Order: sequence, then structure tokens, then C-alpha cells
Amino acid sequence: MLEEIRAEMVANVWKIVVTEGDVVSNGDTLVILESMKMEIPVLSEVEGTVAKVAVSEGDVVQQGDLIAVVE
Repeated sequence: MLEEIRAEMVANVWKIVVTEGDVVSNGDTLVILESMKMEIPVLSEVEGTVAKVAVSEGDVVQQGDLIAVVE
């Protein structure tokens, strides 16, 4: 099953922690967003393998934008 991880707010992609092919657990940090000088970790909600990282460091994401896919 594919789990799409989406942005919950408008923010800058500050750091990408995982790469495609990494195995993650529920609660693992995938990327760190930055908004208003606050760092906001984006967490995996499932266990699985990172199938796609849809953002790059420095990107600006809007609410609802795809960040990553875990399968």
C-alpha cells in the first residue's frame, strides 16, 4: 500500500533526511520544513520503504503538496 505524505502548511524544505530506498518506521523523520524560523519535522505515518521523495532542499511547498511516498 502506498502512503502519500503531504505538507500540512506552506513552508520551505530545509533538509531532506531520507533517500529513495530507505526503510522507515512509523514516526521517523522524512524531511524538515522551516516556517517562520521554526523547524517542523515531517514524519512517516507507516512502516515501509521510501518509494519517492518529491521535493528538493530549498523548495517551497504549499499545503497539500506531495512530499514523499512510502510503500
